[in-house]
Amino acid sequence: MTDARDTTHYVNPAPFNPIEDEVLTPEQERYYQASQWQIMWWKFKTHKLALWSGVVLILFYLCVPFAEVIAPYTPNTRDSEYLYAPPQALHFFHDGQFVGPFVYGQTSEVDLTNMKWVFTDDPNQVQPLRFFCFGTEYKFWGLFDANFHLVCPAEGGTMFLLGTDRLGRDQLSGLIYGARLSLTIGLVGVTISIVLGLFFGGIAGYFGGVADSLIQRLIEIMRSLPELPLWMALSAALPVNWSPVWIYLGLTIILGLLDWPGLARAVRSKLLSLREEEYARAAVLMGAKPQRVITRHLLPGFTSHIIASATLSIPSMILGETALSFLNLGLRRPSVSWGVLLNEAQNISVVTVYPWLMAPVIPIIIVVLAFNFLGDGLRDAADPYK
Repeated sequence: MTDARDTTHYVNPAPFNPIEDEVLTPEQERYYQASQWQIMWWKFKTHKLALWSGVVLILFYLCVPFAEVIAPYTPNTRDSEYLYAPPQALHFFHDGQFVGPFVYGQTSEVDLTNMKWVFTDDPNQVQPLRFFCFGTEYKFWGLFDANFHLVCPAEGGTMFLLGTDRLGRDQLSGLIYGARLSLTIGLVGVTISIVLGLFFGGIAGYFGGVADSLIQRLIEIMRSLPELPLWMALSAALPVNWSPVWIYLGLTIILGLLDWPGLARAVRSKLLSLREEEYARAAVLMGAKPQRVITRHLLPGFTSHIIASATLSIPSMILGETALSFLNLGLRRPSVSWGVLLNEAQNISVVTVYPWLMAPVIPIIIVVLAFNFLGDGLRDAADPYK
């Protein structure tokens, strides 16, 4: 009788394949062979609201490089005959016949009772819009003169689809030009915020000790200060004789420098837990430097939070610039942003009589909501295996 203790241990040398008998469908093979970014994109496409929000934001950002071509006028073009002119309605049919997109000309008269100009449409003045045309001259990106536009008013006519302000400047053109500053200030500002947040948060979370204590005290001091008054104080400190470009850069830096503490604290808390994981310890034992451990092994572990923080920080910076410019502490004419345009609507009596001056509120609301929905979709897609 053979003793069980003398039984030889046998190991099968054949390669182990737990799914050798499982037949995979083409969709399963495609999923298993896909990269992480492909899986993220597939999951993001299922979030329809986030997908359409991304499309809306792309359309808005397309206005940034081509604002001069898209806008029918320059933002500071004045027409003294159309002060506070109401929006001209867009029509396609006149007297039952299809004419194409056109507006009716406007006649004006003085209302001595209310002391204002009153504009009325004149059906006898049919002014068809022109497309891919030559109109108001501008300097494209400040580099060279041009006068090509995507759409222009009729020869000798007007096209104020969103009305004009107190100096006869077209509101629609102002909104298109204003997107250039209001949208880019969020991107540049959030870049500064993310760099600082990852740097300080990475140091505090990975090294701990005195460095962590000092950074946490700095974050607590910054977060204890009221945000809007601090913005106002720093913006008011900018020299009034600075050019619009320097004012823009100054505002961007201010918004970026004041927004990083929240991200830094989130990065710190995540690194405190991840640095004890086996793969992080293995990288340290293999001689990896702290910079490599943080950037290549720890930070990718919570990419979803970084993406969500970035997309949620951009609208807050857009709102910050809008608030400062509205209070006349940020950008000023001749620079044009959505906040600068809203500065015209500070007087409630003016808004009551000329409500179209509140038009810049509409793109601000759309952009802020779109960034929030996009952030939700990106946050979910960044964790494709959950």
